[in-house]
Amino acid sequence: MAVAQQKGRLGRGLASLIGEQGPTQSRLPPEGVQRIVPIDHIRPSALNPRKNFREDELSELADSIREKGLVQPLIVRESDENKYEIVAGERRWRAAQRAGVHMVAVIIRELDDQEMLELAIIENVQRSDLNSIEEAGGYRDLIERFGYTQDRLSEVIGKSRSHLANTLRLLKLPDIIQEHVSQGRLTPGHARPLVGRQDSEVLAELIIAKDMNVRDVEALVQKTDQSHDQPQLRRVREKDPDTRAFETEVSNILGLKVEIKSGTGETGALTIKYTDFDQLDYLRTLLVGERRQG
Repeated sequence: MAVAQQKGRLGRGLASLIGEQGPTQSRLPPEGVQRIVPIDHIRPSALNPRKNFREDELSELADSIREKGLVQPLIVRESDENKYEIVAGERRWRAAQRAGVHMVAVIIRELDDQEMLELAIIENVQRSDLNSIEEAGGYRDLIERFGYTQDRLSEVIGKSRSHLANTLRLLKLPDIIQEHVSQGRLTPGHARPLVGRQDSEVLAELIIAKDMNVRDVEALVQKTDQSHDQPQLRRVREKDPDTRAFETEVSNILGLKVEIKSGTGETGALTIKYTDFDQLDYLRTLLVGERRQG
């Protein structure tokens, strides 16, 4: 299928993708077929740009599925006989497994790798399910594997050219800073001024340690550009790999931003950040359990 043909179809969004006419020789109707299949016959796809799934969100969705069932079917394609690969809905699949669901509704469609990646990115972007690094990785795959230009991709995805360019720039950052962005320790606005800087990792540690806002970061970058004397930066203690790994592991388990700051000797502080009272209540439940009724 030519990219120009896909552009008009994809630009109308996820709903039109699900129902649009496809190849005339397809074994399935263009809108796919809906079936009920065993959940253990479904597997995630390596093409899914989303890699991180928040623990609290999965638990909340699993509770909803236990109560009301899986309302929206997964979109899949056939991989082997009676086996299926997820095109859209991996988060729902993971939560359904937690909820103890054995059979799920799916829409089976015939899609090649390019169409599958496009659909996965569009669904995740529309739902705001991707962090900026995952989003950038998906865009890079479409550009490098399928020959998209940024202009053409912006039309297909429905994002501005500048948004694509700024998002893709994040992939030029060192891996450790990309990890900070993925885990929410830095926002894209914090990270973009660090692209191309030799001192980017040191600056990132200072930004996190001092909990700087984006304007503070811009001022810091400008100040360090104007001066070779950076005693403040040299005082920033870099974290060892074990500490970083511990932060990442606990962040993944909790689904919340976790930071460890070393003190003197073996002392230190563990900080868990939340963004709303639901997350705080979720953390309380993990630590002390549900309140018993008197």
